[in-house]
Amino acid sequence: MNLHPATLEVVRNALYAIAEEMSVIVMRSARSPLLKEAGDLSSALTDAEGRLIAQGRDIPIHLGVMGFT
Repeated sequence: MNLHPATLEVVRNALYAIAEEMSVIVMRSARSPLLKEAGDLSSALTDAEGRLIAQGRDIPIHLGVMGFT
């Protein structure tokens, strides 16, 4: 599949924004100070086989097991 570079960049940024919004929602709705204040979480989008598509700017150490969840 060939995508125009501008289209590819728009899609990439949209997926990144989705992952970022996931983090914001978790931090906003969390009761635990570990999540709410320290931001000790990771958010990512994966495909059906667990391969990483996009990740937020969270703690990347959690992403190693993201495909198994």
